Amino acid sequence: MKKNKITTYIVLVLLSVGIAGCKKSAVLPKQPVPTIESGAKVLQNSTINVGSQFKTQRQNLVKFIQNNLLKKQGIYTNYRRTKYQASHATGHEMLSESSGMWLEYLARSGKKKEFSQFYQQTKKTFDLGDQFSYRYNPQTKRKYPVNATLDDLRIIKALVVFDTINHTEKYQKEASERFAKLSVNCIKNGQLVDFYDQRSKQGSTQGSLAYFDLQTLKYFEDQTKQGKKEYQKQLRVIQDGYQGDVFPLYAASYNWKTEQYSTADLNTSEALETLVHLAQVGKLKEASRQWLIQQIEHKTLYNAYSINGTVQDNGQSPANYALAAMVFAASDDNVNYKRAMQLVWNGQLQNGKYEGGIGESKLQDFYSYNNLVALQAATCGNY
Repeated sequence: MKKNKITTYIVLVLLSVGIAGCKKSAVLPKQPVPTIESGAKVLQNSTINVGSQFKTQRQNLVKFIQNNLLKKQGIYTNYRRTKYQASHATGHEMLSESSGMWLEYLARSGKKKEFSQFYQQTKKTFDLGDQFSYRYNPQTKRKYPVNATLDDLRIIKALVVFDTINHTEKYQKEASERFAKLSVNCIKNGQLVDFYDQRSKQGSTQGSLAYFDLQTLKYFEDQTKQGKKEYQKQLRVIQDGYQGDVFPLYAASYNWKTEQYSTADLNTSEALETLVHLAQVGKLKEASRQWLIQQIEHKTLYNAYSINGTVQDNGQSPANYALAAMVFAASDDNVNYKRAMQLVWNGQLQNGKYEGGIGESKLQDFYSYNNLVALQAATCGNY
């Protein structure tokens, strides 16, 4: 997922002269540790058996990621090394987003040893104490002081998934403590925001609707009466951002300070992430599902739309079709899940040096986001 909202802010911070002084550590809110049994709430509740579908494609994709993108410290943003850019991660820089998705794959596929090792390394690479850095430069060994709230939730969710699948309590307490720490600056009083900068002590006032991982939020917030109220508030914020049945997607973000929704164009990956989160808690509108079916049938799922539904970028991405597949999986729609996944696999290389990868072999562009979201979609149901 693109981090334009974060990276624009980082550029401003890098140019600023003053740095806010240190503040006393905030008192952590009490966060009860959920039971192992309740962990099923963060697993994909789908009747679709993904383990029996596209097995060869999935195995080849995993091999490609392991051989070309996965490194000790994390996962390359792109296979091709590119020139450093301050505004966003490129080339061999690493994102906590990618590590979170890989952790969830390891958890869901029962790879205990690999999960434990990679999680420990993820903490070494990205951990900032109260949150995870969204970006790491392995060449300069720099951790950016800013997080991306959705990416923190991905990592925390992976811990819960691991314990639930393996019937252990290895990470339950740590996951709860992580959520409590994250809540201090990024989900205070239920107001989920995009990021918090530890250096400037400033956070965003807006919450991208795609960042509201409802399954994970509900899992932790369901433990207290106040938490349940906060979850309902979060759910309403998303639902009230609905653009209407003619174009049944949701606004890009909500500003907690102005209480206004963004009218900016929709990045389709983020728009679909919102649908995935709604589908996972049984709140997907039928109009949204039908719209998505139409785009899959006609192969017209474009990269950006205005809030009125006008196409703003007619490019297409394998990740978007993978996200569509995840929506269908969460809706127990195997027919359209298979249709969407077939469009994902159409972009997978079948032979050669980069066999199994999703990308452009001539340019050597294999983005971690496309490959990891495809892997998520291929492993999001029952085994």
